[in-house]
Amino acid sequence: MKKITKIEGNKVASIIKPKLRVAAYCRVSTGSDEQLVSLQAQKSHYETYIKANPEWEYVGLYYDEGISGTKKENRTELLRMLSDCENKKIDLIITKSISRFARNTTDCLEMVRKLLDLGIYIYFEKENINTQSMESELMLSILSGLAESESISISENNKWAIQKRFQNGTFKISYPPYGYDNIDGQMVVNPEQAEIVKYIFAEVLSGKGTQKIADDLNQKGIPSKRGGRWTATTIRGILKNEKYTGDVILQKTYTDSRFNKAPIMVRKTDI
Repeated sequence: MKKITKIEGNKVASIIKPKLRVAAYCRVSTGSDEQLVSLQAQKSHYETYIKANPEWEYVGLYYDEGISGTKKENRTELLRMLSDCENKKIDLIITKSISRFARNTTDCLEMVRKLLDLGIYIYFEKENINTQSMESELMLSILSGLAESESISISENNKWAIQKRFQNGTFKISYPPYGYDNIDGQMVVNPEQAEIVKYIFAEVLSGKGTQKIADDLNQKGIPSKRGGRWTATTIRGILKNEKYTGDVILQKTYTDSRFNKAPIMVRKTDI
């Protein structure tokens, strides 16, 4: 009689695949109401989008308000996100587009390479690019270059428009210096503040230092432009401001190909 030996099957332990820790990054380049509404919409979209995927764990949203994308050093939230990536808190980043992530080709590629080395991937929604499955950097380089070119074009168009307004005398200073008010787009002398400006110049000519002048104004309870206390820096800013001589010097800086600012005097017009 044949003997049958029963072999117990090995119990396979259930393996639970860990969820991907997913973060989102948003950026708006200005602080206008329309842009801030767009930012709120993006924040709501990504939180809902990430939490809807059962294989993902929502670990937060990083966003920069009113900041250009041309230099990553100026974006505190982007830098915080990169730091969290280095500390192994994030597995995947989702962002709206390459231009929202960076408008500088060098910065974009540098950050993507750094994150890939850390085993972290980025998904650009608009371009439908996932760096995990990206075969080469060629397409990313091309699209990053287009985003950078678009930024340069916008900047040049804005400069041209400002220079034209200089020429025809229609440029409006949105926030005039102490001693002036903005009334219907025109700089109008504020009589009370004008007396303080005269006092500051007179005190300097008499030999007083900027800190002493600031202390005297604070002791007299005279508020600064924003309603705060006077400082030596505030006084020096008034003394160096060419508008008190009846001139407006605008576009004092220019941005080079690496998006670094340097001082320059472009045009001078009388008020």
